[in-house]
Amino acid sequence: MKKLTLYVALMLAVVVLLPLFIVKGFYIDKPVGKANEREETGNSKQQETVKEKVINVFFHEDQTVKEMPLEEYLLGVVAAEMPAEFELEALKAQAVASRTYAYYKILYGQEDPERHNNAHICTDSTHCQAWTDKDTLFSQWGEKAEKYWDKIKKAVSETENIVVAYDGKIINPVFHANSGGRTENAEEVWAGEAVPYLKSVPSSGDEIDASYKSIVIIERKKLFDTVKKAYPQLNINEEDILDSIRIEGRTEGGSVKEVVIGNVSIKGTEFRNLFGLRSADFYIEPAGKNAIQVTIYGHGHGVGMSQWGANAMAKDGAGYAEILKHYYTGTGLSRIKN
Repeated sequence: MKKLTLYVALMLAVVVLLPLFIVKGFYIDKPVGKANEREETGNSKQQETVKEKVINVFFHEDQTVKEMPLEEYLLGVVAAEMPAEFELEALKAQAVASRTYAYYKILYGQEDPERHNNAHICTDSTHCQAWTDKDTLFSQWGEKAEKYWDKIKKAVSETENIVVAYDGKIINPVFHANSGGRTENAEEVWAGEAVPYLKSVPSSGDEIDASYKSIVIIERKKLFDTVKKAYPQLNINEEDILDSIRIEGRTEGGSVKEVVIGNVSIKGTEFRNLFGLRSADFYIEPAGKNAIQVTIYGHGHGVGMSQWGANAMAKDGAGYAEILKHYYTGTGLSRIKN
């Protein structure tokens, strides 16, 4: 009987306790001290299960998948996503946003996992986050390579394990280059429900960026051919298309809601994609008799953190926590613990 009892106890230890030592996980610990400047809401120790601090990365250029330590992966992301000459606090904000984005993808997956061979994340900046290897970075940076690399490492290491959370949960911290002066509400850019932490906020300092304002001239024939191909139901001829184009409404962030051409209504974001514009915050005016001029402000989708705005805040003395709190409404910083 004693042997049977001992055997049962041993089996319970193997089945129940052993996995606790084998499987690594993490949870969102209490908010990060003074830098947070607020009390985290919700359950600050909500379990968020991840095997360990590694990430499977799909390299879209050579179509391969590689497992990498997450903090090592972040070095290549921060260096690729934000200019190394930016302020350290801006780079730290980028490091935290990129780390949070990576964890978000690990936890909640992709909308189309087959796009990158079921890896957690890819290196295509139009889909996930950009990433560049150290050798390529050093060749790009030249004589400043060591200085810049040390700065990137400092930004990542000094924010290690820190993520952005809303109501006790990791957020999807999207970001872009330049908002044109004010960020966008997520629901006005992408179809779906409003996201409480992705709200339109002012973004001063964006105008410092050389790409803040850009101009594109679209010839009448190109305008007609492009719109007709995308919208075959267009019932206006090429000769009349310039007189019929007009903008209908703007978002809170300043982007175009719709462009109306004849009987066709095109979302501002779709018009941007059709003609390769830097953003959907644009204005249209005649450019002679056979073209239009499109003046564009900002660069990117405009939702979440503006990288140039973050750098302007850092130049004015803001720390990375303040920057992140500004661009992700109602959030706080939390620490990931194994």
